[in-house]
Amino acid sequence: MPRDDRPTVYSTEQGDLRKQDRKPQAVRRSLPPQQQTAYLHRDSKGRGGKTVTLVKNLQLTPDDLKELAKALKQAVGSGGTIKDGVIEIQGEHREKIAATLQSMGYKVKIAGG
Repeated sequence: MPRDDRPTVYSTEQGDLRKQDRKPQAVRRSLPPQQQTAYLHRDSKGRGGKTVTLVKNLQLTPDDLKELAKALKQAVGSGGTIKDGVIEIQGEHREKIAATLQSMGYKVKIAGG
C-alpha cells in the first residue's frame, strides 16, 4: 500500500492531526469595517426555545471580536458570547444591532424571517 493512502494521524510534537483540520483558522489581522459585510441571523435551535441573534462572517482578530461583542451587548442591553467566531446576543435584536454596526461602518445583511 502506498504511503499516501495512510496519512499520519498522531505525532508526538503536534498531537492528534485529525483534530487540527477542524479548528478554525485564526485571523491575523482585522479587515476594516468598510470592507466587511455582517450577516445577522435569528436562531433558537438547541437553546430551549430561547432566541438569540447571531452576527456572522466577520474577519476580526479574537481581541477585536471580543471588543465588538462587548459594544453590541451594551448597545442592546443584553448578554451574549462568542462561539467559533460568531457573536451570539441573547434575544431578538437584529434591527438594533444592524443600526449599531452600520454606524460603525459595517455593511449589514439581515437573514431569515
